[in-house]
Amino acid sequence: MDEIKKMDGKSLDLTNENIEILKKLFPEVVTEGKIDFEKLRVILGDEIEKSDEKYEFTWYGKTNAVRLSQTPSMGTLRPDKGSSKNWDTTGNLYIEGDNLEVLKLLQKAYFGKIKMIYIDPPYNTGNDFVYKDDFRDNIKNYKEMTHQTSQANTETNGRFHTDWLNMMYPRLKLARNLLREDGIIFISIDDNEEANLKKICDEVFGENNFIGNIIWNSTKSVTNTALISVSHTYNLVYCKEIDFYIKNREKFRFKEDGEGFINPDNDPRGPWKADPFQVGGWRPNQQYEIVNPKTGVVYRPNPGCSWKNDYKKFKELLADNRIVFGLTGEGAPMRKRFMYEAIERGKVAKTLWTEIETTTNGTQLLKKLFDNKIIFENPKPVELIEKMLELGTYGDEDIILDFFSGSATTAHSVIKFNAENNKKLKFILVQLPENTDEKSEAYKAGYKNICEIGKERIRRAGDKIVEETGKTDLDIGFKVFKLDDSNIKTWDPDYSNENTVQYLLDMVNNIKEDRAKEDVLFEILLKLGFELTTAIEEIEVNKHKIYNVAKGALLVCLEDEISKDILDEIPKHKSEFVETRVVFRDNAFQSDADKLNAIQNLKQQGIIDVRSI
Repeated sequence: MDEIKKMDGKSLDLTNENIEILKKLFPEVVTEGKIDFEKLRVILGDEIEKSDEKYEFTWYGKTNAVRLSQTPSMGTLRPDKGSSKNWDTTGNLYIEGDNLEVLKLLQKAYFGKIKMIYIDPPYNTGNDFVYKDDFRDNIKNYKEMTHQTSQANTETNGRFHTDWLNMMYPRLKLARNLLREDGIIFISIDDNEEANLKKICDEVFGENNFIGNIIWNSTKSVTNTALISVSHTYNLVYCKEIDFYIKNREKFRFKEDGEGFINPDNDPRGPWKADPFQVGGWRPNQQYEIVNPKTGVVYRPNPGCSWKNDYKKFKELLADNRIVFGLTGEGAPMRKRFMYEAIERGKVAKTLWTEIETTTNGTQLLKKLFDNKIIFENPKPVELIEKMLELGTYGDEDIILDFFSGSATTAHSVIKFNAENNKKLKFILVQLPENTDEKSEAYKAGYKNICEIGKERIRRAGDKIVEETGKTDLDIGFKVFKLDDSNIKTWDPDYSNENTVQYLLDMVNNIKEDRAKEDVLFEILLKLGFELTTAIEEIEVNKHKIYNVAKGALLVCLEDEISKDILDEIPKHKSEFVETRVVFRDNAFQSDADKLNAIQNLKQQGIIDVRSI
């Protein structure tokens, strides 16, 4: 007998996903539907570490941290059109909530879709807040956190570093899932946890996928009371798959701006720079004499050095007018590098960034945006994130994720970068609505939590960039969503009523009384793997509504009763390209017979996947 599939309300179950991958890779280890780990050990052979003494990084609570990253969320993200900007047209997202739960909820819709992640997590200085996750019910825990002042993770805490590691580890594991195969992550950190962060990133992303540790000269001032005044911030860089970047080195480079290129000899190939022809390292086949034809001076490599190419290649370059002897013809041999080649190849990034603005500049920029008020301490400068965007993105519409968004510097940077480079990068920002201090300028200015600051910054920064550039086609909007428990009573494990009769009556309508149809719609989108910015068309049928998602890929009707008119209308909008899915409310059918008739009617029209909530 045909039945409507019941949606379970869970985010992506990563444990089951991993098991299914193992089954596909090693079908011979499956016994009665389960993994036989002894067989798996045999197949993997010497790759299994048998010794009790092995190199690993562990701490109290690590096992629970792993489990926490694999436990599906039963929560949802509720739309907040009131605090959004350009809701109907924007491709950007601003999400208020605990980033652990939000990352879980994004798994189905954004798995393998994020090009670049930038995060500036708590540095664990003893003054900043470190999330207290609750393995049993993190949604409930989140609601409790948002109604009280966030507590700092002080150094007097016996598990000072452990708490920070337990907070970061599951979030990084979930973040990795969201990265594309060519995806990349930048993480800012200071000395307090840099060593620990490097170790967990090696484990989560793979130490072979470590690209570098960028040292940013973040502070120009000197602290005279310190033994050594700290003037840097670390920025760890990892990719999803290093082989991609090895094969496509040119994609991970800064653009060459053409500055300093000249053409004193009118070379038809255009402007060039003279690069040294000598390199470090002694190579026997690159040791030979070069005679300057104008002066007769004989040049050999310095001790311990070599010419850049062997003699045969040197002769080819000389014949091709690629070797010059200084700009006047009277110096040592140098090699021409043409501007068109430099622009094509780009500049290799270095691990030391001294030319980037400091945190003081970031503070001053924000101060100007907010009427000369300091409403957020030490935000990252826009220029820093823009430089990372230049390295980490190359598509016109790549998605950028920041799940410790703070004052929303990342959103500001994305909009500015788009304006300067004619791009359409999209951002997803996630931030816990931490309370602002009642004595702070932010609180006095009316910003009661960090999310209010972040959203207002995006509004002001976007308007200012449009005003300054005149580019009215920029996407300066964002859709706001807020983390909450499920809209569906049957999906909410906490929903109960001591009065059995009342509970049964409540369950006749399984959508919570304070939730709107759009709340439910977006929960369905998340749980079925549709992006939150997916195009949605509203279809009216005799004052009832059908939501047409992604041009017929999903059709949702949340009316209390499913009429024949609705059933007749739905097939008119099914997708031409993918299998159409249809979702109804389970209690919208008066009887099982009505439900069966609906399934049969839709099946006759080529719609097989029918679900209910």
